[in-house]
Amino acid sequence: MPVFSRKKEPDRNKNEKRSVDRGILVFENTSEVIQAENILKKSGWSVNVMGPPPEIQRGCDLVIEFPLIEELNILRELRNAGIPPLTVVPVTAPLLKPVDLFHTKDFGAYLMVRAANMKITVAKEDLKIVNISGGGCPDVPYLAWQMVGKTLEEAPRPRDLGHTLCGYALELAYEELRQKCLP
Repeated sequence: MPVFSRKKEPDRNKNEKRSVDRGILVFENTSEVIQAENILKKSGWSVNVMGPPPEIQRGCDLVIEFPLIEELNILRELRNAGIPPLTVVPVTAPLLKPVDLFHTKDFGAYLMVRAANMKITVAKEDLKIVNISGGGCPDVPYLAWQMVGKTLEEAPRPRDLGHTLCGYALELAYEELRQKCLP
C-alpha cells in the first residue's frame, strides 16, 4: 500500500515580512482628521496624516496612518474624545507619500514655502508674513486675513483657525518656514 505524504510547502514568510503593521483611520471630514491628529499626538501616538488610497478617496479628505497593534487603544481614545473614525483599514502595501511635499523659493528679500497647494511668503528682514495663497477652500481668505502682516512668531497657527485640507497644508508650510527661519 502506497504511503502518501504531504509535500512540505516552502515557508513563504521566512524571508518576507508580510505582516500588516500599519492601519489607516478614515473620518467623515478633514476637520475630524485634524482634531484626531491633535488628540493622538498630544497623547504620544506615532501617527501620520496623508491622502487616502484611491479606492477609499471621497474628494478633499485625509486619513491618519497609525501602528495597527495599537488599534484598540487608539479607538478607545478617539471614542472618549467624541471623534470615532468611520472605519479602520489595515495597510498591506506601502503607502505612497509625496516625494517633494515642500518647495522653497528664495526671491531675494522674500522666502516662500509651498506645501501641497498652499503657499506662505515672508520678508526675510523681519520674518513678517507678506502673502498666503493657493487652495480653494473656504477658510483660505480668513487664514490670510488673520496671518498676513504678522511675524512668524506672532501669527496664529493655521491648524488652530482652519478646518480644511487647505488649512492643513498651510500649517505644514508654516511649520516648514518656522524651522527654516527661527532659531
